[in-house]
Amino acid sequence: MKRTAMIMAGGKGERFWPRSRVHLPKQFLSLTNDGKTMIQKTVERISPIVDIEDVYISTNKNYKKLVMEQLPGIPEENILCEPIGRNTAPCVGLAAAHVAKKYENATMIVLPSDHLIKNNEIFTSVFEKACAVAEAGENLVTVGITPNYPETGYGYIKYNEAVKNADSYKVEAFVEKPDLEKAKAYLAEGDYLWNSGMFVWQSKTILNCFKNYMTDTYEGLLKIQDAIGTDAQEQVLEEIYPTLESTSVDYGIMEKADSIFTLPGDFGWDDVGSWLAVGRVNPVDEDNNVVAGNVVMVDTKNSVIQGHGKLIATVGLNDMVVVDTEDALLISTKEDAGKIKQVLAKLREAGKTEYL
Repeated sequence: MKRTAMIMAGGKGERFWPRSRVHLPKQFLSLTNDGKTMIQKTVERISPIVDIEDVYISTNKNYKKLVMEQLPGIPEENILCEPIGRNTAPCVGLAAAHVAKKYENATMIVLPSDHLIKNNEIFTSVFEKACAVAEAGENLVTVGITPNYPETGYGYIKYNEAVKNADSYKVEAFVEKPDLEKAKAYLAEGDYLWNSGMFVWQSKTILNCFKNYMTDTYEGLLKIQDAIGTDAQEQVLEEIYPTLESTSVDYGIMEKADSIFTLPGDFGWDDVGSWLAVGRVNPVDEDNNVVAGNVVMVDTKNSVIQGHGKLIATVGLNDMVVVDTEDALLISTKEDAGKIKQVLAKLREAGKTEYL
């Protein structure tokens, strides 16, 4: 069966301000020392399984030029520009409509554009197995991450080890982000995975799920699909897409469907959700600092320091994040790095939109 991939690349990456901006969000930045952007690494990672001409990028029209610049091998018609953000369910549905129009039926791998993976060979092996499960029937497959600590910032997948389908396990439930005590219990029980938001299914299977569980959205997708390749394609998309239900594919479909299976993934996954992740995915110095740019440090430990041009000198810092750009400087404790969105809210309130 033909294999395709849809990479979701419409996010704003606000927790990586001030480097991530409205005009250049996180997925188009390089946050590792190899110089490759996150979306480039995502496409490269899936290339052993999916041909470049069968990779679709879901984004918005403001980022189409960036996609074309960073991924010159992607056919322009495969860059799917949403007129408005409507969460992941319509995003997935739009891609499925395009895939089904081209191939009638094909395997679809769905990936976020802003994850980092340390072991691409294991990643490839897991997704080869996931494709096989999806291709064997009307199965929805999700790749979960084997947890190694009680994380409270992720949703979890509970699976049944006794019910297998090839290398996958039957999913019993999707669980919302837990408190610390629940997260510890999940880790101890051993039959929970982090919900990574990575999926595999046949295009016919997922469209049938839209038909069964999101009927109005399905009807809208059919209208969009009929217009693909015609002079009316853009007009129909602009008219129909904003009317589709804004919900996640997890809530709209995965929590309602029956034949759902998961494969544990242990390939060095990181969702790169904040500046703290830079310390997890890059080499550190002898004092556990991650440093880039023109930086001089005295008695500085456990910190992330990212320079731009001018010299940054630090004295006596511990567990800090310092990020310098041409027009903005962020200084935060690691503990409070998750509050960066509040800075953006204050900038909007103050009308300082040029810094967003």
